[in-house]
Amino acid sequence: MVEQLSQAEREDALDGLPDWDHDEARDAIARSFTFADFSEAFAFMTRVALLAEKADHHPEWSNVYNRVEILLTTHDAGGLSERDIEMAQAIDALVD
Repeated sequence: MVEQLSQAEREDALDGLPDWDHDEARDAIARSFTFADFSEAFAFMTRVALLAEKADHHPEWSNVYNRVEILLTTHDAGGLSERDIEMAQAIDALVD
């Protein structure tokens, strides 16, 4: 079973993810991405989908034209886990 992050672990992890917002109500992290057009947004989603499949950890997300909204939480852990942090870092590496 995947363990939920402790408060100290959560704070440390969030310090390393400045572009992600903590949704305290869901114990999740979220980030918005904006691209030049739909094709770029869709290509980004495809790359994230490949990461998610490889990690067996899938985001909650939505896409409207050139915007992609991603929310990460680990349902099995009841909130943030190391899996979410690793996925956020991998997603950031695609755009940074």
